[in-house]
Amino acid sequence: MRFPAPPRPRSLAGQLFAMQAVLIAVVVAGYALFTYLSDRGQAEDAAGRQVTAVARSIADSPSVREAIGTADPTAPLQPYALQVQRDTGVDFVTIMNPQGIRWTHPDTTQIGKEFLGHIGPALRGRSFTETYTGTLGPSVRAVTPVWQGNQVIGLVSAGIRVEAISERVQEQVTAMTGVAAGALALGGVGTYVVNARLRRHTHGMNASELSHMHDYHQATLHAVREGLLMLDGQFRVALINDGGRELLGVGSEEEVVGRSVADLQLPAPLTGALLASEPRVDEVHLTADRVLVVNTSPVSGGERRGTVVTLRDVTELQSLMGELDSERGFTQALRSQAHEAANRLHTVVSLIELGRADEAVEFATAELELAQALTDQVVAAVGEPVLAALLLGKTAQANERGVELVVAPESRLDDGLLPERLPARDLVTILGNLIDNAVDAAQGTVGARVTVTAYTADAAEGSRAELVLRVADSGSGVDPAHAELVFQRGFTTKPAGPQGRGLGLALVRQAVTRQEGTLTVAEGHEGGAVFEVRLPLGRAAGPARRSRSGAARGGA
Repeated sequence: MRFPAPPRPRSLAGQLFAMQAVLIAVVVAGYALFTYLSDRGQAEDAAGRQVTAVARSIADSPSVREAIGTADPTAPLQPYALQVQRDTGVDFVTIMNPQGIRWTHPDTTQIGKEFLGHIGPALRGRSFTETYTGTLGPSVRAVTPVWQGNQVIGLVSAGIRVEAISERVQEQVTAMTGVAAGALALGGVGTYVVNARLRRHTHGMNASELSHMHDYHQATLHAVREGLLMLDGQFRVALINDGGRELLGVGSEEEVVGRSVADLQLPAPLTGALLASEPRVDEVHLTADRVLVVNTSPVSGGERRGTVVTLRDVTELQSLMGELDSERGFTQALRSQAHEAANRLHTVVSLIELGRADEAVEFATAELELAQALTDQVVAAVGEPVLAALLLGKTAQANERGVELVVAPESRLDDGLLPERLPARDLVTILGNLIDNAVDAAQGTVGARVTVTAYTADAAEGSRAELVLRVADSGSGVDPAHAELVFQRGFTTKPAGPQGRGLGLALVRQAVTRQEGTLTVAEGHEGGAVFEVRLPLGRAAGPARRSRSGAARGGA
C-alpha cells in the first residue's frame, strides 16, 4: 500500500503573502468597524443637538405659551407641531403639560396619554437628551421646559428614531465599505507582487529550508580547506572563509567583508586576476609565502552580480614538482654519463685488445682523476651536503647542455654552518632556480659558463652574518629596464615550455622574502647577468670566514 506523501510546507513567500493578506483584511475590517461606531456616535450626537434646538425653539415660541393658556391647547398646538416636524425633519414633536400628559403627537390616538420617558430634569428647569423607547420605537429625544415667568407651564419633546439614524449611518458605511474593499484589493495585489518577487529570490523555499541551507552553508565554509572568496558586482568582499583568510594572509580578527579587493594589499598580479571580468582557470599566483592556484567564475543572472573565487595552496606541490624536475634532470644526466662511461669503457677495452695496456690504464686513470677533481672541488668549497649534491647534479645537467658550471675558488660553506631555521628546501629553491635560469641564458653562447659563488659574510653593520649566494652567467644579461620585472610571475624572455615560464625567479624572490633576505640582479664584468642573494644567519661569522668573504666581495 502506498501512502500519500505529506504535504510540503508552504514556501516562505506563500506564508508571508497569507500573513500580509490576513493583516490587511484585519486592518481594513477594524477600520470599518471603528468608522461605523464613530459615525454612529457622531450621528446620535448630531441628532441630539438637532432635536434640542427644535425643542427649545418651540418652547421659546410666544404662540406656544399662549396656546398652553387656552382651554384646549391641543387645537392650536397639534397643527403647529406637525408643521415643525415636517420642516425640521424630526420624527415627532410632543408638547405636554407639566404632568406629562400629551397635548400633541404624530399619532392622534396618543394625545391625552402620558408621555413615555423621563421629564424630571425638565421640570426642574433643565433641558436634556436621552435615548428611550417610546410609542414610535427607540429614539433620541430632547425634553425642555416652557417657561412662563419663573414657572414651568409645559414641556416640549422632539425626537428622531434610532432607525432613521441607522439608515443615515448605513449610507456612509456602504460608501466606506466600497473604499475598504478597494483598499483590500489593492493591498492584496501589492502583496502578491512583492511576494512573487520574494518567491523568485528564495526559489520557493520555506523558512525551515532556508534555515537548514544557512546551517549547511556555514558548516561547509568552515569545513572546506581550500580558500573561498565571493565578490559582489563592485568587487567588494561579500564572503570569505577561514581557508581564504589563511591563504591570503588576512588575519581572523581583521574585518574584510565590504572592503574592495584593491584594498587588501595583495600582490598586483593576484589583485588583477581578482578584478578581471573574464573567468580565470588554474592560474598560478604568488603571495609573500605561498604559491596559489586561482580560479574565478563570474556570477551572472541577467547582470553581473559578482565573482566566485577559489584558492588552492600548491606551495608544497610546487616544491615537490621542482624537486621532481631536478630528479628528472639528474636522471637524464646519469643516462648521458652512463652513455659516455660506456664509450670510455669501450675505448679502454679496445686499447687492451690492441695490446696497449699502458695507454688503457693512463686513459682510465685520467678520466677518474677528472671526475674526482670535480667532486673534490665542489665538496671542498661547499661542505653543506644538500647544496653540494645540488651543485654536482646541476654540473652534470649543465655539461649535458654544453654549459660549463664552475664553483668560484673563493666559495666556502662548511657543513653545520647554516641554522635550522633556514630550511634546505628554500636553499634548493633559491640556488636551483638561479642556476637553471643562468644555464638557460648561457646555453648557445661562445664559452658558455655559469659561475656559482657561496660564502658567509658579515652584514654591513657587522652585527650578524649573512649567507651570500651569487650566480653569474655568460649570457646576454638583463635589460636594466627589466631589472625588477624579471622577478614577477609570468615575465620571461624565452618561449614558453610545457610547464610554463616565468615562475622560477618569482619562487626565488618568494623564498628570499620569506627568509627576510635580499635579491638583486646586476650586469657582470664580462657581460651576462649576476644574481646575488643575501640571507641573514642571525649570528656573526668566524674570523676565517670573514677574511675569506672579504676577498670574495671582489669576485665575479
